[in-house]
Amino acid sequence: DEKSILLAQSGLASCLEHLGRFDEALVLKREVYAKWLAKLGVSHENTIINGLNLAASLIQSHRWDEVKPFLRDQLLPIARRSLGADDDTTLKLSQNLVVALRYDPECTRDDLRLNRRGVDATHFRPARPVPTRARHRR
Repeated sequence: DEKSILLAQSGLASCLEHLGRFDEALVLKREVYAKWLAKLGVSHENTIINGLNLAASLIQSHRWDEVKPFLRDQLLPIARRSLGADDDTTLKLSQNLVVALRYDPECTRDDLRLNRRGVDATHFRPARPVPTRARHRR
């Protein structure tokens, strides 16, 4: 069934990341997220979790301009409404936003002000540093 295929594709994307094939993994994670979104809707826990996985890959690929609004404007508000502010997935999304803000070399005061409303950065520390690999160029 389609759910099993999506779970297998998600696992394949993780394998690709572990092999260092980040661009291929990112493409697959985007596809899987879009399919969960179409199948289950924006508020379903599986969709939100796959959004979290996609956000983590965007952070790893240093796609700051994409990951910050994705987390801030799309995933976090939905996760807070659907899962609750204290849910583990919601807290991981908040932590990823803080990581993106922390490591984005072009982060501005405006970025910090925009994110102040939803994330208290003093409560979160990244679980591990963002890997130091070549900055991804578009």
